[in-house]
Amino acid sequence: MGKINVRYWACQILGWGIFSLIHIYFNLVVFKEQFDQHGGDTEYLISIGILFFCGIISTHLLRTVIKKTHWLRFSFNRLFLAFIVGIVATALIFSYGGNAIESSTNYSFDHYIQNFKLEKAKKLEANAGLDKVAYYSTTPVKDSLSLKTISDIRKNTGWHRNTQGSWKYEDKTVPIQIYQNILLVALWFLIYIVYHYVDKNRKDQLDRLKLESTVKELELKTIKSHINPHFIFNSLNSIRALVDENPGRARTAITELSNILRSSMKAEKAETVSLQRELDIVKDYLALEHMRFEERLNVEMDIDQDTLGQQVPPMMLQTLVENSIKHGISKLVDGGIVRIVADFKGDNLELLVQNTGQLNGNLNGDGFGIKSTQDRLNLMYQGKAHFEIKNLNGNMVESKVTMPVTI
Repeated sequence: MGKINVRYWACQILGWGIFSLIHIYFNLVVFKEQFDQHGGDTEYLISIGILFFCGIISTHLLRTVIKKTHWLRFSFNRLFLAFIVGIVATALIFSYGGNAIESSTNYSFDHYIQNFKLEKAKKLEANAGLDKVAYYSTTPVKDSLSLKTISDIRKNTGWHRNTQGSWKYEDKTVPIQIYQNILLVALWFLIYIVYHYVDKNRKDQLDRLKLESTVKELELKTIKSHINPHFIFNSLNSIRALVDENPGRARTAITELSNILRSSMKAEKAETVSLQRELDIVKDYLALEHMRFEERLNVEMDIDQDTLGQQVPPMMLQTLVENSIKHGISKLVDGGIVRIVADFKGDNLELLVQNTGQLNGNLNGDGFGIKSTQDRLNLMYQGKAHFEIKNLNGNMVESKVTMPVTI
């Protein structure tokens, strides 16, 4: 058996229950005087119970058809046609099914009303003295007063005698009842369709957000785990050269390289790290690069000690420093300076990486280091963090990151 949809059945019972109570309220409270004229409280309440039951069953059948045929996936034209056919068929099942069930009981309110009107018709006939006259024969009466009385009896009660003298009832409420049920089922259908369209759009939006979140997560992982392979090869070549010349420095260099690789692997899992930890990686990176550039690489640091506990994206500062050496220092015969500054500016943490050199043409840069920094800040801080790179004083390039202070 399938899982019971508690919310659906609760809405069905609540909706049809409210409709039934409104029906009862208007007949037994608002129009009580008219209702008391014919009575039949018990029969009426039983008919309302049948109405409640048939409303749930007929609309549940409609829902079953909707689900089996996947109406919600139809185009607008097909859905509109299905809407018309569905509500008419359901309204007919609702009306005739309810009447059939009610007729099979001894408490049919319709039968009660028909019998009440029949007694009323007989009284009106007797009061007019027509009960002893064969006015229904093939030779009808011509008296105008009698003709009006006969017409009023038929109009007010729905009963009349046929040519054999038998009483016949004309039920004019059935078409009206069907029209009312069509409107009622149409309202149910609209509520059902609108609810499921809204729910479907909400689920689609959630799926879209989950997909976007997954894509962003993958993008961040790709960005964070990136280490320039040329740096690794250069470091290994430098270490190999030191193995014979300076074994102690070679061992230290291996430790520094392993620290960087370990941090790169951990960066995939960590959203942020402390600035202190990031600076430790940067120092290891600079120490390895110093083996290659020697006196051509000069490093200066101006770090506010209060900033060391601030959280920053992992490997971001290292990427900027790597970018400054790759595009700045390495292209200068005499080398230059790499300056790292960390300080507070208002409610923001400001990180600066300055290097000797000059930007050529594109001030925003188009390398991986520049693009990865921009992308990471956009993904993580949603516009609250900023990055810019520019020429400074003619012979210096400055990369600046501004991000919110963490408490």
